Amino acid sequence: MNVPTPHRSALRRLLLAVVTVLAAAALLSPRAEAQTAGVRLRDIAFLHGARGNQLMGYGLVSGIAGDGDKDPNYTRQSIANVMRRFGINLDVQRLSSKNVAAVFVTAEIPPFARSGSKIDIQVSTMGDAKTLQGGILLQTPLMGADGQVYAVAQGAVSIGGFSAGGGGASVTKNHPTSAQIIGGALVERPIPVTLLDGNSMKMILNEPDFTMAARTVEAIHRKFPDTCKALDGGTISLELPDQYQANPVEFIAQVQAIEVIPDTAARVILNEKTGTIVATARVRVNSCAIAHGNLIVSVAQSQTVSQPNAFAPTNASTVAVTNADVNVTEQKAGLIPFAEMPTVERVAAALNAVGATPRDIVAIFQALKQSGALQAELLVR
Repeated sequence: MNVPTPHRSALRRLLLAVVTVLAAAALLSPRAEAQTAGVRLRDIAFLHGARGNQLMGYGLVSGIAGDGDKDPNYTRQSIANVMRRFGINLDVQRLSSKNVAAVFVTAEIPPFARSGSKIDIQVSTMGDAKTLQGGILLQTPLMGADGQVYAVAQGAVSIGGFSAGGGGASVTKNHPTSAQIIGGALVERPIPVTLLDGNSMKMILNEPDFTMAARTVEAIHRKFPDTCKALDGGTISLELPDQYQANPVEFIAQVQAIEVIPDTAARVILNEKTGTIVATARVRVNSCAIAHGNLIVSVAQSQTVSQPNAFAPTNASTVAVTNADVNVTEQKAGLIPFAEMPTVERVAAALNAVGATPRDIVAIFQALKQSGALQAELLVR
């Protein structure tokens, strides 16, 4: 069959589009999912007992050039307490804190941290200081939930921004009232870690799921037969093999290196504030038809002056009159039918093709969930 030249290019584009759609459908098919590369167990699970702990402390940042706290009682009392440690007694009411800021210091101590290890800390103001730029954190003990001191922080803060102004104008970059110190705390007391309970240990999934628990047990059995079982959707019990009794760390390292094919739940996440929409490949939509239109009402007000004419009474005066102009515009919307069960990608592509805004798409997905057509978990942020 002879096809005219102008139609050949159009036919090629049509065939290319069909091939692209089929390739995308193949990527979303269960067969393609089975060939998906696995993820390491260390990236989706952790050992029970090997967890971090949160630390917090209260301290002072000095060296702020006049942008510190505006003399609150707690800051001045803290300064007096520090000076008293060096044998200097001062009247709290006569102290000035304009170069000092009272701050909270937070950190997370990782498992297996030992005395002398360095950890990162975050510093944030608790008063009315404008910035921490140029400040130095004075020695601050960091305590755990049990009230024990596990680390001590000190050092020059880094805010990663600035705040400057004058003459009624100001410029601010990032958040000058929050800062961090890389390696700014020294661990003084290690937190005990217990991995083994006899010859057994437990592995906890970051996102509990029965399918992932079953896949994890199956993957571990392929390398270490009859060594584990799933206690529930998020806990895997492991038995230490006899050959690793003297070296459990080697067994843990090999288990964490085992790869498992992840199971992704059908989920749509909507952020109406930013217009962000994230959907997984498993999301499906039942047969439905979608129509969405916007009704725009605009009201414009203007002020005019009404002056009395030559024949007006003597007590007439000039007054301001408000005029309102109201316009109503209803945008047209086409009905988009979906006869079969399409993927959420096709629904989004069709909505984008008709010019739907992110806010419109958020409203449509909410309506799809309410109608029962959206076969996925809907999370609105």
